[in-house]
Amino acid sequence: MPSSRDVVFVDGVRTPFGRSGPKGMYAETRADDLVVRVIRELLRRNPSLPPERVDEVAIAATTQIGDQGLTIGRSAAVLAGLPKSVPGYAIDRMCAGAMTAVTTVAGGIAFGAYDVAIAGGVEHMGRHPMGEGVDPNPRFLSEQLVDGSALVMGMTAENLHDRYPAITKERADAYAVASQEKAAKAYADGKIQPDLAEVAVRSAEKGWGLATADEAPRPGTTMEALSGLKTPFRPHGKVTAGNASGINDGATGCVVAAEAAEELGLSAKMRLVSYAFAGVDPEVMGVGPIPSTERALRLAGLGIDDIGLFEINEAFAVQVLAFLDHFGIPDDDPRVNPYGGAIAYGHPLASSGVRLMTQLARQFGEHPEVRYGVTTMCVGMGMGGTVIWENLAWEGK
Repeated sequence: MPSSRDVVFVDGVRTPFGRSGPKGMYAETRADDLVVRVIRELLRRNPSLPPERVDEVAIAATTQIGDQGLTIGRSAAVLAGLPKSVPGYAIDRMCAGAMTAVTTVAGGIAFGAYDVAIAGGVEHMGRHPMGEGVDPNPRFLSEQLVDGSALVMGMTAENLHDRYPAITKERADAYAVASQEKAAKAYADGKIQPDLAEVAVRSAEKGWGLATADEAPRPGTTMEALSGLKTPFRPHGKVTAGNASGINDGATGCVVAAEAAEELGLSAKMRLVSYAFAGVDPEVMGVGPIPSTERALRLAGLGIDDIGLFEINEAFAVQVLAFLDHFGIPDDDPRVNPYGGAIAYGHPLASSGVRLMTQLARQFGEHPEVRYGVTTMCVGMGMGGTVIWENLAWEGK
């Protein structure tokens, strides 16, 4: 049996994220075509990778029907022009779909089954709203396995505010304003654009266009503007459209390889150190990243103080703040989401995990003094996922 091999993140790209709905830029664009665009861009950016050397394509989607169905990893690989010899499959772990795609192919690489794989995710929430076509088993409620709020993500966020009274609406709004400000600065500084794959979009009314930037960010957001927003999940609640991620469309993808794949001329950015998923009560799914991070740290033999950069998916501000409070990290710690997060960019469910990784990889390049970083997110139905990475540009090597 072969010994396990190191796994590295070579490159990541994503489409610009769009706002869902009839006025969104991807309203008339298929979900699988977004994945095709990402795969083709990864191959374009890595010309030393022969397409036939891709051993697997793993693509996640939360709603696996319509243009997000048909074993989308395989169908998108064929549509993207990869050789028919390249297999593919689909993954679903709700919001952590793309993250699970990466960790799953990473296991295959470490075992020796693959040398190079493409992993990512897509969600077209305009075409396929979260929960479309699902039929929850009535025993969830009749046997009190979960309460009614567990199946509505916004209600689980309100439950978190109940559990952590120190996380006020004002504090959540302030975090959201900071996320918008950091995202605007990242765009102004040219940090985001290099990893965006421009997408040709068509509208029956307007004709052809080109999606070149995220549609969701709201630069100039103020506390005053957020204070007056409705709380749709509870009267006089704390969760609003301003301190939560939006409803979005988009796709992500990355090349993951064995470290030995240097023979192909691939330049890796970070090494996978450990990963973990954990379950929590579905009613407070936002705390999921806490136990998954504790487990990933334990597996890596690291402590929270060893982590120099954090990419935390901002499904809701309260969920990020609960994580920070647990680990004793200030709300404005510069290590946390330095480019801003999903409150600004959007959260097309299954695609978001690779956005976190792509942003962390770029930040590693800017910070050779940082050795370890974390990508982590909460997951619907009461889970959390965490991946710990080592910076291959670390100056201490």
